Amino acid sequence: MNRADGPMGWDGAVNAWHVAGGVYRMGRREWLTTAGWRHAYSDGVRTVIDLRNTPEARRRDSDPLVADSALAGIILVSAPTEEPGHPRFTEISGPYLNDPAYYADNARIFPEKLSGVFRELAAASTRGNVVLHCAAGRDRSGMVAAMVQDLAGHSDQEIAEGYRRAARGINERYRTHGPPHDRERYVEEAELAPVLEQRGDAVVEFVRSLDTRAFLLRHGLSPAELDAVMALCGAGVSR
Repeated sequence: MNRADGPMGWDGAVNAWHVAGGVYRMGRREWLTTAGWRHAYSDGVRTVIDLRNTPEARRRDSDPLVADSALAGIILVSAPTEEPGHPRFTEISGPYLNDPAYYADNARIFPEKLSGVFRELAAASTRGNVVLHCAAGRDRSGMVAAMVQDLAGHSDQEIAEGYRRAARGINERYRTHGPPHDRERYVEEAELAPVLEQRGDAVVEFVRSLDTRAFLLRHGLSPAELDAVMALCGAGVSR
């Protein structure tokens, strides 16, 4: 099921993709079915890192009922990338992150949040593969996934296409199920393509300007933790 050219085949998963090495990304974990969790486990997933803020982590009536036993052997970790309602950030981005143009602001205002995500990745590396997820699986996941790809040595094109693929993935969900609120909508390809061309380039600009290794070390990740993340991402050690 580890397919580089298509979404992960975990039953119920929305916008689920391989990122690099043992790292995957997806939308809300509550979309997975019991079978989907077992599929993920069979693909080596042992940790799921939730990038959402705590109030977002809840089951909706439309979500499948999942037996507790379905998550046996999988650890759920909360590691938000931002503070909800933070006045400086919401003034820039609006109520939530939905554009790579604001990734650098997220990193500037919440550096400890992002280094915290990578600390969790380092800890998870001893258990097996890891899934990163937010709500749509597009921007918070996209920001962290781009940093993972940077560490893994991916090309500019691979990083840009990772974002575009995920943005198209959640857009397709909106086509079939409708958007969750009025700030999101389904966008036809003729309108979507030029937007994603620009946004994919913006993701590359963000991550190349950031210098992920230096950023993480500067904001508290230890060299040993960075090496653990690098190994998880399928890259060599940082030193």
